[in-house]
Amino acid sequence: MNKLKCVLLSAVFPLCIAGCKKSPQNANIPAQNAVSVEITKKNHSWYYFTNLTFNQIDKPQHAPAQAQKPWTETLRISSANNSAETNDNITAFAIVNRLGVLKFNGDEIFLSPDVTLFNDRTAGNLVFMGNIPLFSVYKSSFFNDTIVDPNYKNDDSAHLFLVQFDSTAKISYPLINSNNITSKKNSEVTDFYWNGREWCCSVKTISDIKNEFSYIKFKPKIPLLAISPSTANESILVEETDVDFFRECKRQIAYKDAPDRIKKLLAGFDTKLPFEITVKNAGGFSPRIYENTVRNSKEKELHASAILSQNWSAALFEDGTLFLEGALPGRHILRSGMPVAIRLPKLPVGYVYSDFVISGTTLYAAWEESTFYKTGRAGFLQVNLDRTLYSRLI
Repeated sequence: MNKLKCVLLSAVFPLCIAGCKKSPQNANIPAQNAVSVEITKKNHSWYYFTNLTFNQIDKPQHAPAQAQKPWTETLRISSANNSAETNDNITAFAIVNRLGVLKFNGDEIFLSPDVTLFNDRTAGNLVFMGNIPLFSVYKSSFFNDTIVDPNYKNDDSAHLFLVQFDSTAKISYPLINSNNITSKKNSEVTDFYWNGREWCCSVKTISDIKNEFSYIKFKPKIPLLAISPSTANESILVEETDVDFFRECKRQIAYKDAPDRIKKLLAGFDTKLPFEITVKNAGGFSPRIYENTVRNSKEKELHASAILSQNWSAALFEDGTLFLEGALPGRHILRSGMPVAIRLPKLPVGYVYSDFVISGTTLYAAWEESTFYKTGRAGFLQVNLDRTLYSRLI
């Protein structure tokens, strides 16, 4: 389910994000040449999150029940993407809200939890700089009561913003805090967009009287990865902007203007259906959302996430329809370069697929139990694409 639209609305207007989230969709999306994943074979595994780690389960609905909470406060994969593909690099990453960072390397899965950093914070917005994962954290003033704690309000160093993940040391550490880009006390950077040149940020300031938004953009004077909260004030150029500038940074684009690779990938998809697709470049900047608007359509808008890697492209819709084109690392080109669509195992009613990565020939698809603006159980599906696709298709 697309959360970026909700975040943007809450960043631009002081509205409750509860009104943004749509009901989960479980109807199969029409796709030509769909190939079903055979669920009776040993080609996939289900995992769910606990407060400390992830565990294997036979089916998502059999995972221990979790109290439904607003999606900003629950254990769930909030953002995921591949690093830039090279001959010796097939890694991918996922940010697990309230828990830590997942690293995928083929069929190997590594979790790097961080209670100090992730506890009581909303984490997401995964991007890359030089193939180094970066993400943001903040506290939601809607649902997180700790934001009004006097000790937190008065501690500038506690208002974290931009974080780097060191995959070798398996630790996350702050690069820039909120107080480095605004002088307003008790402020949180609730959202950002990075275009590779400058960072556009929405800042929310919380007070006993009222909450207010401000908007800034910044550029580092020195390499970003050399900055720390103690040096950031002298190492970045900060400029105030306005809500219109931020809206333009986050603007959704008509699907007709989507990258050619995306339109080729979804050539077998019925564009008479309304949908929006979040497109990420592997190892890249902030994603861009493209929207296929169909006038007078009575169909509910569908949501998908896509990745453009060097030699392959893929898109996953929330019902589990996966479109794939190109050649995965070390494998031949599928169907002579023609896109193929496969069906992931169908989720129970009230569950959706939300994001994904492909590491080598292993697919990881995030799933979650979703009701209105709340999330309960959550985890991910691991699929062996060698057995699913390459053993069946040429």
